[in-house]
Amino acid sequence: MTAPELIVFDLDDTLYLERDYVLSGLVSVGDWLLREHELDGFAAAAWRRFQSGCRGTIFDAALHDLGMMPTPRFIAELVDVYRHHVPLINLAADAAAWLAAHGGNAALALLTDGPCAAQSRKLAALGLDTGLFWPVVMADTWGTGYRKPHPRGFAHIQQAHGLPGRACAYVADNAAKDFITPRRLGWRTVQIRRPGGIHTAAPATPAHAADTVITSFAELTAALDPRFAARTNAPHRFAGD
Repeated sequence: MTAPELIVFDLDDTLYLERDYVLSGLVSVGDWLLREHELDGFAAAAWRRFQSGCRGTIFDAALHDLGMMPTPRFIAELVDVYRHHVPLINLAADAAAWLAAHGGNAALALLTDGPCAAQSRKLAALGLDTGLFWPVVMADTWGTGYRKPHPRGFAHIQQAHGLPGRACAYVADNAAKDFITPRRLGWRTVQIRRPGGIHTAAPATPAHAADTVITSFAELTAALDPRFAARTNAPHRFAGD
């Protein structure tokens, strides 16, 4: 087994903890509600709901807890505030260390789902909008129907680099959707199960499981290939350069 020539990363709960983004967004929505509607306590109520496992209806539930009966239009306004806030998030320390040490060893790309406005702000906040990854593919650019496990994003990146599947690897967190397609394409797959990750405990069927499971990027080099760390830091020439 040789080291991959192209390593593609997921974003949420792979390079940082998604719960930090959630908290940042809830605080921003709470500040907006206090400023625009003199409603206090939203962030705390919404965070309690999130920690209890509520997903998809957190805004409605938190406002109900505060005695409000929100309209769909009002909820949509809050969602817009959430998606367009400037997030207070940081790279996971192990991810930052790995990228600093090995970012020049292979071509790096990124494939992520989620509203493009939100994902773009995350990349900027994390300092990842600097050209380290090429290409950066946000599947929602083509529509929500192209989110993983749809193959378009994976195929787009592989074709951009002109590499066979065996030369590619995908590092992500969610076994429910992240690995089945790259495995079909012949990619190597690595699941990062971060403590505190939203999908850390999610079970995986054999068809959906990654080739290797790690809990920190300190294990990533060995998961990709034991010889990977010995490669030089010579700049990689991207397809088409």
